[in-house]
Amino acid sequence: MVQAVRGTALAGAAELLRALASEVRLAVVVELANAPRCVHQLQAALRGQDRDVSQPLLSQHLKVLRDARLVTTTRAGTEINYQLVNDRIVRIVVDVMRQAAREEEPWPTELKDLLPGLPAND
Repeated sequence: MVQAVRGTALAGAAELLRALASEVRLAVVVELANAPRCVHQLQAALRGQDRDVSQPLLSQHLKVLRDARLVTTTRAGTEINYQLVNDRIVRIVVDVMRQAAREEEPWPTELKDLLPGLPAND
């Protein structure tokens, strides 16, 4: 039973990471951490980061995030606003970015207790 639950959790985690496996989608998550935004606001924010993404391509990326249940939408007149489902995804993205930048931070005690194979904090 534990193996089946672990397998399900691993499959879900892999699916979540696949949904985030794009610089554009990571940038969208970071932008949505600040506030809900519509497509043209996201497009302008990404352009300000030297990421010129067309509206159709951005919509495809947003669909991936929606299908992964990482963002939800609300309609405001003729515009659709996108927002993060919760802030946990932002913490995941920030942690991954920190790891990619090789910023060292000690593992939280709770995480070490949960996953005893983590390297020691030095």
